[in-house]
Amino acid sequence: MERTLVLIKPDGVERGLIGRIITVFENKGLRIADMKMCKPSKAEAEEHYKEHKGKFFFQELIDYLTEDRIVAMILEGENAIELIRKVNGDKDPLKAEGASIRGKYAIDRTRNLVHASENTENVEREISIWFDCK
Repeated sequence: MERTLVLIKPDGVERGLIGRIITVFENKGLRIADMKMCKPSKAEAEEHYKEHKGKFFFQELIDYLTEDRIVAMILEGENAIELIRKVNGDKDPLKAEGASIRGKYAIDRTRNLVHASENTENVEREISIWFDCK
């Protein structure tokens, strides 16, 4: 059993897609181990995206993630990391498979609804960021 972090980003919350997104994960056999809604601080967003610091799009990511509330979830299941990244789809909605979350609902490459931990090394670091936020 593997666990991972998923964020429903501000555009998913604003557009009322929380239930639809969660349903996709549950229909794939994933279990919600923990879930919360919070408003990210600038420091939390910068820590989350620290690998992109110094890149031209870094500030846009920070502004986006801190503009409103997010839903943070710890999901569990067999091969959860790989499965969720496949279900989320490509970051570019034009390249995402039509049945993926981003393929169905994303409008923009940056405002792409969801985040999932990339690998086992990032899972615990990312969980510690988002499950300490208010």
